[in-house]
Amino acid sequence: VARRLSLIKHPECHSMAGGKAIEHLAQTGNREQLVFRLPMKQYRNCNFSFSGLLNIVKNVIAQKEREEGVQEGEILSCVKDVAAAVQHVVAVHIIQRTYRAMLFCTKNSILPSKNAALVVSGGVASNQYIRKGLQNLADANDFALLCPPPRLCTDNGVMIAWNGMERLRAGLGVLHSTDGIRYEPK
Repeated sequence: VARRLSLIKHPECHSMAGGKAIEHLAQTGNREQLVFRLPMKQYRNCNFSFSGLLNIVKNVIAQKEREEGVQEGEILSCVKDVAAAVQHVVAVHIIQRTYRAMLFCTKNSILPSKNAALVVSGGVASNQYIRKGLQNLADANDFALLCPPPRLCTDNGVMIAWNGMERLRAGLGVLHSTDGIRYEPK
């Protein structure tokens, strides 16, 4: 979405990654100016998908460009509202699907009855709007929310290393010898 909105050209966002730019602009946007349909609403499962939402957002952006007489690649006057609406619908989708997963795990005794935790990492965990929504979800369901600091939430490789470090500290499932393991760099 950030690429399609050409946020790299926006004066407030030229040095930001796409997700950070969306979050920044959304802070002063009005999410109620545009309403995007929740993805996969008809499916009552825990799966995530954003491809349908991306198509809808791209179509709305193209429509707004036509309405404003703006060429693709130029900044829309409503760019902050688009960012706010997109961030909101993504957050709601993630929160709803995560809630379903929490209910499933609780119902099927997959998680402990006390001290259950929701761990959120990767780029999505650096978005404070989404993180706050997940914190509210966790609090309402007596889950602890565990997120690494935002500076560690930008690269999944860092998250994998962090997970390994935590498992090593806890003495859980960390290999002590790499003999017999074959590495295949791509």
